[in-house]
Amino acid sequence: MRASPGQVVGGRYRVTGDPAGGGVPARELETGEAVLLRALELPEVLDPELPAEEPDATYGAAVAERVAGRTVGEPGHPRLLRGYAVFAEGGLLWTAEERPPGVVPVGPLPPYRVAEIGADLAGALAALHRVGRTHGNVTAQAVLLCEDGAALLGGRLPGAAEEALCEELGGPVPRRVYEARAVLLGTVAERWAPDAGPEADCWALGVLLHRLLTGHAPYPEQELPVLLAAVRDGAYRTSERCGPLRPLVERLLAPAGRPTAAEAARELAELLHSAPEPLGPPVEELPVPRPKGTVIPRRRGELNRHGRHAGARPLVPPALLGPLLVSGVMVALVAALAAVVAFAG
Repeated sequence: MRASPGQVVGGRYRVTGDPAGGGVPARELETGEAVLLRALELPEVLDPELPAEEPDATYGAAVAERVAGRTVGEPGHPRLLRGYAVFAEGGLLWTAEERPPGVVPVGPLPPYRVAEIGADLAGALAALHRVGRTHGNVTAQAVLLCEDGAALLGGRLPGAAEEALCEELGGPVPRRVYEARAVLLGTVAERWAPDAGPEADCWALGVLLHRLLTGHAPYPEQELPVLLAAVRDGAYRTSERCGPLRPLVERLLAPAGRPTAAEAARELAELLHSAPEPLGPPVEELPVPRPKGTVIPRRRGELNRHGRHAGARPLVPPALLGPLLVSGVMVALVAALAAVVAFAG
């Protein structure tokens, strides 16, 4: 990615750091909001009417416009990262996406922590599906775990850009589209769903949950033909490490009877309500829009998520236990003495 700190991209985003995690951090010049920029090489497409060495200057803008059209109508859900812009510059197709503070999840994680993440992601997918939209890029790299524990789903704009370039490179020939996808997407199992539309998102959610639970996908990812054959044949392998999420993961990966995103969100919420760890009171969802890309942290004690429990507070502070015990003994002695005097009198 040809971008360095201090460089202004697209006339509005100043790069603030070195590339990391498939993108480069930047800030919007006018608002100062943090964003993540991603860039893809534009295919070399020439206008037949121009000299062979002169590329069509309008080609990149046309591709960017088509990608932007695919993401129109996104709902303002509190668990969806907002895609801000897609544009062509310097032979690259750039995307800009909201980027509040947070980290990309890496498995294996405890089952109930994964259930929390999954509930957030399923809710975001359900919001997209309700308005007739799909995501198409439900991967770990598209997920952001914020400082308050919430999981936000992004990556829709970069995913749409990748798919658009695959189509441009492949043209009307399916084999060439496959070859372009193989180069751009690699062997990330979540990107090779056997279906299309909302069902593909739900299948990818199942793969992602398995990855977060076990540290690997339920399909072999060493070679793309082997991966695709396993996906086609439904030859997935789940693990005991999936724990209480194993039945849901297997139904999400099944070729038929797959739960919808809304159904998965409800099932995960029910699982969390019956979890052995205390969950605490319900937490309000992040406000929309989020102010300047920051995430509002939850108050101490408001919700101690799985793996981060502080434990219940004792009813009596330890420092008072001694004095209270001595006082109790003295009261008991006085009462006994009074009983003896009364009996003797």
